[in-house]
Amino acid sequence: MSATDDLIKKYEDRLAAFEDRLRRMEGGASTSASAPRAPRTRTGLRLGVDVGGTFTDLLLLDERNGRTFTAKVLSTPADSSIGVLNGIERICKTANIDPTDITEVMHGTTVATNTVLTGSGALVGLVTTKGYRDTLQIARSYVPGGLGGWVIWNKSAPLAPLEFTIEADERLDAQGNIMVALDETAIRRDLKELLNSGIEALTIALFNSYTNDVHEARIAAIAQEIAPHIPVSTSASVMPEMYEYERTETTVVNSYVRPVVSKYVDNLQNEIKNRMGNDVMLQILRSDGGLSSAQAAMDQPVNLLMSGPAGGVSGALWIAKQAKFKNLLTFDMGGTSTDVALIENSVARTRRETRVADVTVRAPSIDVRTVGAGGGSIAYVPELTKALRVGPQSAGADPGPAAYKKGGEDPTVTDANVVLGYLPSEAKLGGDMVISRDLAAKAVARIAKPLGLSIEDAAEGIVRIVNENMVGALRLVSVEQGYDPRDFALIGFGGAGPLHANALARLVNSWPTIIPPGPGVLCAYGDATTRLRNEASQTYVTRVATTTDAEIGGMLSDLHKDAAKDLTAEGVSANEQDVFYQVDIRYHGQGMKLTIDLSPEEFNRDGIQGITTRFDTEHEQLFTFALDAEHEIVGLRAVVQGLEKSFINTETAKGGPDASGAQIQPTRIYADGAWREGYIYDRSKLQPGNRIEGPAVVMEMDSTSVILPDNVGVIDEVGNILIWPVGHENAR
Repeated sequence: MSATDDLIKKYEDRLAAFEDRLRRMEGGASTSASAPRAPRTRTGLRLGVDVGGTFTDLLLLDERNGRTFTAKVLSTPADSSIGVLNGIERICKTANIDPTDITEVMHGTTVATNTVLTGSGALVGLVTTKGYRDTLQIARSYVPGGLGGWVIWNKSAPLAPLEFTIEADERLDAQGNIMVALDETAIRRDLKELLNSGIEALTIALFNSYTNDVHEARIAAIAQEIAPHIPVSTSASVMPEMYEYERTETTVVNSYVRPVVSKYVDNLQNEIKNRMGNDVMLQILRSDGGLSSAQAAMDQPVNLLMSGPAGGVSGALWIAKQAKFKNLLTFDMGGTSTDVALIENSVARTRRETRVADVTVRAPSIDVRTVGAGGGSIAYVPELTKALRVGPQSAGADPGPAAYKKGGEDPTVTDANVVLGYLPSEAKLGGDMVISRDLAAKAVARIAKPLGLSIEDAAEGIVRIVNENMVGALRLVSVEQGYDPRDFALIGFGGAGPLHANALARLVNSWPTIIPPGPGVLCAYGDATTRLRNEASQTYVTRVATTTDAEIGGMLSDLHKDAAKDLTAEGVSANEQDVFYQVDIRYHGQGMKLTIDLSPEEFNRDGIQGITTRFDTEHEQLFTFALDAEHEIVGLRAVVQGLEKSFINTETAKGGPDASGAQIQPTRIYADGAWREGYIYDRSKLQPGNRIEGPAVVMEMDSTSVILPDNVGVIDEVGNILIWPVGHENAR
């Protein structure tokens, strides 16, 4: 059997396991009630769907035949599922397939994020231990800003209002022993009043419940007896770790977004099954770049707060592995915002907390930093300062930039790119949206006149300002984390990323600039190629000197078994799973902690000593020093993942350096204060080995790439455009 046949066989076996589980679910507990349905013929079609602020991107992977199909449709902010379904209809027409041929749908969604940003979540009730009713109000007594920050700081109201918070008469000690038994009579009385007060979701977060959830589980059972229609989230199931404020806040946010996310995922799943058949699998991208089942996403949506940005990083990582690049700065520029992240040694940096607006939760996420700079960012000149500003206000999808011809009048970054020739009027966004240079120029003229500049110079000013804004975000994930940007390549994607990537690489000196195939739908690539993921964690505070490798190893092994259960239930067999451990560790007496990742093999080889050595190294990288002090373990975690999604690329014909066969027509772009002559290229006609001298514009369905003067683009074996300065040794 060839390697290709073996991959296909494994994939079909996994799908068969999914089907078997679905039949059991549909048939209830009995396995003999009815004969199983005859399975469909599997076609190996996998669909990635990413919803952005302006566009919804789709990527269809035909792994059996090594083909890909892409589609880009306008997002529908009022109901994201409408844009998703429109995109599915379009991509099926493009690929000339029946929707029922698709076996898996992987979806990155911003529903949870937008629910927090817009304050449109559920009214949440909260149950705390007696004496801890004000946990969310007191928080960490932290006021952002300088010494006088409190003067201008408007503290956000907690997502679980104090008037909908009740106390349970109970108490556990730090080891989980019952000190005060739960007063069930009192809590039942108070729950009846709370559940009938109009709340839409309930959170139960008791003191020390991470060590023993007996009281939380009992209160949840009583609540479900009284009001079975109200979803209940317990802190021990959402975040079984110490620190009562962080655990309470995280669980409250889970309850806050749960009704909205559950309704969205459930409706989308039903619509997809109506169009594709009951055995299609819908999986949702988590903030940490892994996939969760639709049910897990509905139960714990707090893990989805950064689902959208995580798709781009996952896609960049997948492309980088194909091209043999291990260290990357990722740059995802869309219509509304820009997300940046850092990948080191083919692993995206993650953090144990996720922040959206004023809300911070303890949920794992890829360390993505976001700035309000996108293609739709509006440029303006304040009356007071007369200085050009760009963003964070955005024209969004409706009306959008003036060049879209949908009624927009304000000058945007997209309009500036059109004026400069970076985005030629011949380009058709999404394959069919015609843009207008005349309308773009008219919009930019609105800020050129008060600045006393030509339209071209004003447009270049807009682009330069937005580029500097994005460089600031790149510094957050590199320089401020102890990394030198010069040691990393820069990969630009998103609808607008390839327009700006070359300019950003010049500013931070990160080479090469990588423009992947299908850059406008790379987030959908990430959705379609990532894998199922689950984790189990445990708080365990102990000094390293008082524990042993055997004790820590046994606890990590138990966590591994717990985390693997959900993947096994999803049809991922044990031999298709892999695991890595995470240890939260600090210096004894220190408040903060760092998380160290390691494989079971590394732990078996190096033990706790290996963990402390790596902690010292990372501490020195982040803070420039390490202490000769005792180490303290704070928490343990096991992360289990399914097999990496495979995709077998077809052979691509190689060409020589001459790229003239892909030229469409001559063009001009405005760079560094002057018009420069160049060519427009059709990316679909470029072949590995081709060289493109800048200035040049490379067009494709989902994005447009710019190669600046004194730079050269080289097409690699995977189809990436690698942009280097002309004098660089790799450009020769």
